[in-house]
Amino acid sequence: MNFKIRSYHPSDLVSLYRICLLTGDSGSDASNLYKDPDLLGHFYAAPYAVLEPELCFVVTGDGSPCGYILGCRDSVKFFERCENEWFPVLRERYPLPEADDNSHDARIIRLIHEGHKIVDELKDYPAHLHIDLLPVAQGQGLGRKLIQIFTDKLRELKTPALHLQVGKRNTAAIGFYERVGFHLIIEFEYSIAFGMKLT
Repeated sequence: MNFKIRSYHPSDLVSLYRICLLTGDSGSDASNLYKDPDLLGHFYAAPYAVLEPELCFVVTGDGSPCGYILGCRDSVKFFERCENEWFPVLRERYPLPEADDNSHDARIIRLIHEGHKIVDELKDYPAHLHIDLLPVAQGQGLGRKLIQIFTDKLRELKTPALHLQVGKRNTAAIGFYERVGFHLIIEFEYSIAFGMKLT
């Protein structure tokens, strides 16, 4: 298979939703967990591509999207834009679930209503990213290349540092982030925040 990495194009948006779902269970397929297949993408993928497309890069295999890296240069400003431009329509579409609804759909809908939260420990790492590769694109060195392309772009934008969060169950991803130069910032109950200084 012939793999390439290119800048995001608006026609990729449907593929971003699909990839987000197919990697949404700690790197594994989450299709069977969600009644609404778009929910994960609404929160973790699409707003980045729509609001900061210059920081979205897509992996293609024989022309078909099979992975991505996306994020923002300033988390505080991005969160403000999400509040103004992204979440209002979704909150109308998805009413808050009942308090006893513990489904995966309900968890993401609550995140949409809560919005993004500023984490004090991450303020020195203003940019953040999400990266997902389908199995067909794994083990090809593409993840490392995506990180390099993304961090090069952030350096071009004079961004001093970035962070990411990964679920503690996703041990393969944790090992990958350590190998490509991220360091531990803080551990939460279910996730770990890694950081990288860029200057």
